[in-house]
Amino acid sequence: MPKLQHDFKQPIEIADSIYWVGMYLENDPFQCHPYFIKNGDESILIDPGSMLEFNETVRKVKSIADIKSIKYIVLHHQDPDLAAAVPEIEKLIDRDDLLIVTHSRMSLLIKHYLVSSDYYEIDKHDNQLITSSGFKLDFLTTPYCHSPGAFVSYDPKTKTLFSGDIFGGIEESWEFYADTTYFEKAKQFHQEYMPSKDIFNYALSKIEKLDIELIAPQHGSIIKKQYIQNLITDMKNLDCGLYIEEKYNRELLDTINELKEKEKTIQERDRQLFEQSKRAEMGEMIGNIAHQWRQPLAIVNTIVAILKEKNSVGVLERDEVSSKLDTMEKRVVYMSDTIEDFMNYYKPNKDKSVFSIYTALNKALEITNYTKDSTKIKINIRGDKELNIYGLMNEFVQVIVSILSNIYDIIELRSIPDIKIDILLQKENEDAVLSISDNAGGIDADILPKIFNPYFTTKHQSMGTGLGLHIAKMIIEDHMDGKLQAENNSFGATFTIRMKNE
Repeated sequence: MPKLQHDFKQPIEIADSIYWVGMYLENDPFQCHPYFIKNGDESILIDPGSMLEFNETVRKVKSIADIKSIKYIVLHHQDPDLAAAVPEIEKLIDRDDLLIVTHSRMSLLIKHYLVSSDYYEIDKHDNQLITSSGFKLDFLTTPYCHSPGAFVSYDPKTKTLFSGDIFGGIEESWEFYADTTYFEKAKQFHQEYMPSKDIFNYALSKIEKLDIELIAPQHGSIIKKQYIQNLITDMKNLDCGLYIEEKYNRELLDTINELKEKEKTIQERDRQLFEQSKRAEMGEMIGNIAHQWRQPLAIVNTIVAILKEKNSVGVLERDEVSSKLDTMEKRVVYMSDTIEDFMNYYKPNKDKSVFSIYTALNKALEITNYTKDSTKIKINIRGDKELNIYGLMNEFVQVIVSILSNIYDIIELRSIPDIKIDILLQKENEDAVLSISDNAGGIDADILPKIFNPYFTTKHQSMGTGLGLHIAKMIIEDHMDGKLQAENNSFGATFTIRMKNE
C-alpha cells in the first residue's frame, strides 16, 4: 500500500478551477486520471475514463458543479481506459449542445462506443477551443503517441498541460505528485506504448516550447514545474517502441549505413554531372559568342579588304577612312559588349530575387540574336508583360537561351526558310506561364519523352552535348520550384515554363 498524499475521496484542485476527479485504484499500477475544468455552463471534462471510475468521477464532478454544466468532453485518444464511460456520462449531462472534442482521425473510432453527441474536431478549428466566457484551450497534435490522431491540451492561463498518455507512468508505489524518481516510473510505460524514439521526440519538441507550470497526464503522477525540464531531457534519450526490438534496431543501423553509401554515390554522380554541365555551358557560351561575332567580324574583314585595295591603287580618300574606321569601331565595341554580357550572364548568382519575366526574355533574345526585326526568324511576343517571378534571373535567362538555341539548331538541321516563334506570357490562377512555340515541324513522338534526359541529343556531336535541356529542367524544377514541359502543337513544338506569380 503506497503512502498516499491526499484524501482521494474528494476532488483535488491542482490549478485555478482545474480539478482531479479520478479515484485511487488499489493495487493497480495503471492509475487513470480524469480532470474537470470549472467554467460556468461551459465546463470541460477531460479524459473521463472507463466504467471502473465512472461512479467516483460523477460524484466528484457533482461536488464541484452541476454535471449539466459540462459542455465539452475532451478525448485525447480513443482507448477504453479513457473513453469507455462517455455514453453513460452523456446521459447524465443530457445537453443537445454537448460536444466531444477530439481529432478527426479518432472520431471515426470513438463513435463505436455508441457516443451520440456531435464532434468538435480540433484539426478543423485551428487546434484551439475558445468558450463564450473567453476560456481557451490550445491543442498540439502529437501523432502516433500513441494514436494517429493523438494530441495534448494546454491552458495558457494556468499554464497547465493535459498530456494524455505522454508523461504517463506505471507505478507500483503510486504517488499523486511526481518527485525526482518519476522518470524511472514512467520509463517502462513509454518504452512499451510510444512507437519509436523519432516519433516520441517529435511530440516532445513541440511540448518543450510551452511555458508549463504543471503537467496533468492521464496515467501516473501529476508533474510540477521543477521536475519538467529534466524529465523531458531524460525522455528524449529514451529508446522506445521499435527501438527496443533488437532485430529492428540492427536492421535500422544497416539501413542507415546503406543510405549513407548511396548518398555518397549520388553526391559523386551530381559532382560529375555538375562539372560536365559547366563544360557544356562553356561550350554553349563560346558557340553563342561565335554566332554573335560572325557578322561584325565579316563586316570588319570586308572593310579592311576594301581599305587595303583602295590604298594600294591610291584612291583612298580621307573622309572614307574616317567613316570606315567609325564603322569598325562600332563593331568592335559591340563585340566587346557581347563578351561582357556573356560574362555577366554566366557568372554564378545564387541570390534569389523577384524579377520580370519580360526583362529576362529580352536578355535571352539579345544573347541569341533573336531580335524582333530579324529577317530569318520572326518573333511575336504577346500577353502580360508585367508578370514577375521569384528565383535566379541569370539561370532563368539560361533556360530561355537553351530553348531558343534548340529551336535554332532544328532550323539549321531542317533548312526551314521562314521561322516564326510565338512567345506568350500569361497568368493562370496563381502561376506565371511563359510559352515558346515554333513552326519547325515539332518533335518526333518517340523522342519527345526523352528530350530532357541527360546526354540525349539528335544533333551531330559538334552541335551539342545533350545537356542543355536537361540543365534547363533542373534549373526550373530543382532550383526554382517550377515546371518545364514540352509538347507538340499544330505546326511545331511548344516549351512551357510555369512558376508561381509574385
